[in-house]
Amino acid sequence: MDSAASTNRSPLRPAAAATATARRSSSSVRPALPNRFPCSVAASRLGVAPGCGGGQFGKAQRFGSLRSTTARAQTGNAGRIVTEERESAMAGTEMPLKYSSGKASPLGVSQVESGLNFAIFSQHASSVTLCIKLPERGTKDEESEKVVEFALDCQKNKTGDIWHVSVEGLPTSGVLYGYRVNGPQGWEQGHRFDSNIILLDPYAKLVSGRNYFGLDKGPSQPFGTYDFDSSPFDWGADYQLPNLPETDLVIYEMNVRAFTADESSGLDPAVRGSYLGFIDKIPHLLELGVNAVELLPVFEFDELEFKRYPNPRDHMVNTWGYSTINFFAPMTRYASAGGGPLAASRELKQMVKALHKAGIEVILDVVYNHTNEADDANPYVTSFRGIDNKVYYMLDPKNNSQLLNFSGCGNTLNCNHPVVMELVLDSLRHWVKEYHIDGFRFDLASVLCRGPDGSPLDAPPLIREIAKDSVLSRCKIIAEPWDCGGLYLVGRFPNWDRWAEWNGKYRDDLRRFIKGDPGMKGVLATRVSGSADLYQVNQRKPHHGVNFIIAHDGFTLCDLVSYNLKHNDANGEGGRDGCNDNFSWNCGVEGETNDSNVLALRSRQMKNFHVALMISQGTPMMLMGDEYGHTRYGNNNSYGHDTCINNFQWGQLAERRYGHFRFFSEMIKFRQNHPILKRDRFLSKNDVTWHEDCWDNLESKFLAFTIHDHNSGGDIYLAFNAHDYSVDAVIPPAPQQKHWNRVVDTNLESPNDIAPEGVPLTGSGYRIAPFSSILLKASP
Repeated sequence: MDSAASTNRSPLRPAAAATATARRSSSSVRPALPNRFPCSVAASRLGVAPGCGGGQFGKAQRFGSLRSTTARAQTGNAGRIVTEERESAMAGTEMPLKYSSGKASPLGVSQVESGLNFAIFSQHASSVTLCIKLPERGTKDEESEKVVEFALDCQKNKTGDIWHVSVEGLPTSGVLYGYRVNGPQGWEQGHRFDSNIILLDPYAKLVSGRNYFGLDKGPSQPFGTYDFDSSPFDWGADYQLPNLPETDLVIYEMNVRAFTADESSGLDPAVRGSYLGFIDKIPHLLELGVNAVELLPVFEFDELEFKRYPNPRDHMVNTWGYSTINFFAPMTRYASAGGGPLAASRELKQMVKALHKAGIEVILDVVYNHTNEADDANPYVTSFRGIDNKVYYMLDPKNNSQLLNFSGCGNTLNCNHPVVMELVLDSLRHWVKEYHIDGFRFDLASVLCRGPDGSPLDAPPLIREIAKDSVLSRCKIIAEPWDCGGLYLVGRFPNWDRWAEWNGKYRDDLRRFIKGDPGMKGVLATRVSGSADLYQVNQRKPHHGVNFIIAHDGFTLCDLVSYNLKHNDANGEGGRDGCNDNFSWNCGVEGETNDSNVLALRSRQMKNFHVALMISQGTPMMLMGDEYGHTRYGNNNSYGHDTCINNFQWGQLAERRYGHFRFFSEMIKFRQNHPILKRDRFLSKNDVTWHEDCWDNLESKFLAFTIHDHNSGGDIYLAFNAHDYSVDAVIPPAPQQKHWNRVVDTNLESPNDIAPEGVPLTGSGYRIAPFSSILLKASP
C-alpha cells in the first residue's frame, strides 16, 4: 500500500468497541455463521424472532392491527393486519388516531391534508410496523411510556418498495417514532432482520435519545421526531451567504464540542461544548484570520459506542464523531443545557448564521462511508441494518454475505446503490437548504467510488451526481481521497472539474523536507507551486488541492516537532492503533522538556511549517489549536478522549497570544492580502524564478525562489533552510523602483519573527539560520 494511504488508514478511526485490533488480523474473519442472529434462551422461550442489538421487549397488548406496548418491554409481533381505515383510542391516552394508506413520497415524515404521512424504504422486508411513542403523559420514566404500533398492510400501505401510512390525530411536534421491520432470516443471503428492535427512520430530520454528551443516562434508544409547529428560523432581513471564492479559503478544521468544552473557555457550564458556546468564540476565528471552518461530524452520532459491553476501550468517549446514526439530524447533545433535538436544530442554525455574519463559511465533515452499526462480529442494530441490510451495506457473497469493511469501522455503506445514492443526495440537499451549509468534506471518499461488491468504479454515479446537482452547485466539495481498503486516489479522484481533494502527498512531502530529509527539495518546489503533477488536468485549478500538514488524524503541529514515536497507550489498544509513518522529528528530545535550545528549535519548525502552508498555491487548511501549540502528548489517534487532550485550551492561548499566536495570525493575513499566493491558475515559468543550480544534489536541503507580481511588482522572495547549518543566500535584485523588506525570519524572536509592514533589507545577501525560513516583500 502507498505509504501516504497507510498514514491515513483508519486505525485512526474508532471501530465497534474492542474489535478494532482484531479486525486488522486474520482473526477478524468470522467462522461459518448460522442462518440467524444469536439469541438468548429467554427470547427463544417467548417464541419471538431472535435478535441482537437495540432493545429487547416483552409482551404486547393486541388491538387488532394496533397495539399498545411500553418502550421498555416489547417483543410481540404485529397484530392482525387490516386493510380498512381504522380509528382507535389507545389505553392510557385520549388521543384518537386514524390510519389510512398514505403516500410513498417523500420519505420520512411529512404533513398531508389528513395528518402526518410516514414513508420508509425496504425492498426485502416482509412486514413493517410503525411505532409511535406518544407525548408525555405525566410520567417521568420515558422508558416506560406507551408505544402505539400499527402494522402496515403490504397491499394498502406499500407502493413498490416504499411502505407508507397516513396518521390523523397526532400532534405536529413532540412525538417520537420508529419502525419494526421483519423479513427473511437468511444470513448467507445478506439479511439481518429482527422485528424485536424499534428502528430509527433513515430520513428522520431530528433524533431523540440522550440529551447530555457522554453521560450514560436517559433513554439510549434513538427515535425519530419532528416539529411542524415552530415558525421558520429567522435568518434575518440582511442575511447573506459569504459565497467566498475557493481561491480565498483558509480552512480551520475543528470540533464543535472541543472548541469550548474546557473550563478555560470561561463559559457557563450549560453552554460549554455547544453550538451556542461556539458562537461566543467567533471573535477568536476572526482574530486568527481564517474564513472557513471545517467541522468534525455534527450529524447525530453515538459517542458512547465503546461502552456497549466490557472491552479495552470502554473508558473512552467518541469525541470526534465518526459513528453516524442518522444523516439528516444535527447532533442532539451539542445543544446547550441538554435542550434536546429541537434546540439542537435551532442552535446550529444560530451558529451558522453568526459565522456567516462574520464572513466565515461552514464546511461539514460528512461520513457517508459507514454507520454506527458496527460489524457482524458485534452487531449493533439501530436503523439501516434492520431495515434492509442487503441494500444499505456492501456484502461479501463469497463469505456468508458478511459485511465488507473498507471503512476500518466494520461496515461500508453501499453508496452507489440507487436508493442509498438518493439518500446521500437528499441528506446533502437538506443540510444546504435547511442549515445553509457552504460545503462538505467527505470522509474516506474513496469508499464512494466503489460498486456494491467493493470494486473501484471509473465513473462513480454518486460522485458525478454530487458534482452535477443544482442544489449543491454553490457548495465546496472536498474528498478525502483514500479509504481503508487501499484505494488511494490523491490526484486521481474522479472530479468532473469540481471536486477538491485533501492533498496527502503535500502533507508528507512538506513534513519530510522541513525536518531535513534528503532529496526533498525538488518535491517541495512542486508542492508549494500547487502540485501541478497531481491537479493540472482538464479544468482543475490549484485550489482543488487542499494543502495541509496537520489534521485531526495524527499528531498536532506541536507534537509533530516533539515526538518521534506515537504514544497511544491511553487508548487501550496497547499502542497498536494510530499510524506509524508520521514523518515527525522530536528536535532532539522525546516529548516534554525544559531545554531552551530544543524548545527554540521546535518553535522555529512550527513557524516554518506554517509559512510553507500559507505561501503555497492551493487551499490551506490548519487544525484547531495549532495556533497556540496544542499538544496531545504524543497521542496520534485521540478520537476517544473528551479531555484536555482534544479540548481547546484557552489559558494556553492567552499565554501565547503575543508570540506563537501572533505569528500564525499575521501569516494568515499576509496570505489573504497578497493575491499572487492564491492564483486561480498554475504557475508558469514567468510567474516564479527558482534560485537554484543544484536540483540533482540529494543532500541539498535549501530552496529559494521569487514569486513575481506582474501587476504591481510586489514580488515575494522565499527561502527555506532545512540544513543544520546556516546558509548565506544571495538575494536577487528587487523589481525596478522597489526594494526588499523582510517580513518573516523564523529564527528571530517575537515580535521580530514577523513584521507585516516589513523591515528594509540592506545589502545583497542574507544569512539564513539552520532550520529556518525567510520571506521578503518588494515594496516602493
